[in-house]
Amino acid sequence: MTTFTTHTADTAPEASRPGLVATKAAFGFVPNLQGNMAESPELLAGYSTLWDLFGKTTLTPHEQQVVYMSSNFENECHYCMAGHSTLAKMQKMDPAVIEALRAGTALPDARLEALHRFTTLVVRHRGWISDDDTEAFLAAGYTRRNVFEVILGVATKVMSNYTNHIAHTPLDDFMKGNEWTKPGTAGA
Repeated sequence: MTTFTTHTADTAPEASRPGLVATKAAFGFVPNLQGNMAESPELLAGYSTLWDLFGKTTLTPHEQQVVYMSSNFENECHYCMAGHSTLAKMQKMDPAVIEALRAGTALPDARLEALHRFTTLVVRHRGWISDDDTEAFLAAGYTRRNVFEVILGVATKVMSNYTNHIAHTPLDDFMKGNEWTKPGTAGA
């Protein structure tokens, strides 16, 4: 198995150090994901930029978590699902919504379920969404702008999910109690 270094601001390539310092200032520590991404200053900067931009979308913080967690589920990212489960709880998201996202089942809130379904289809079909599926998303009260904001959120998660798959990123301590394996894949 190929091993990757989980960098700190002291061990990272020079161009990644400011990004790790900013990450530590924002979170109070450097998550293992960003420590791994630091091997490529461009990946770290790209991810941080997309993360910040997605946070500025018209989607609410809970809706953003639905996009992120739906992507994590479809991409089977153990690290990101554990991390976003923790973040969703910190945001006081409905526990039933969190559990449904972790289980890959319908959400108990119809509007959030429309977002969950649309995001799932975007990831699963790599953007090849039928007009009917887009219209159903819009009929649930979302906008054309939201269609493209979902794409931004999915793109952000592609960067982190794929990094975690390749680097086998270990969970951070703050994720304790939120470990995750995609239902039906245990021991697969």
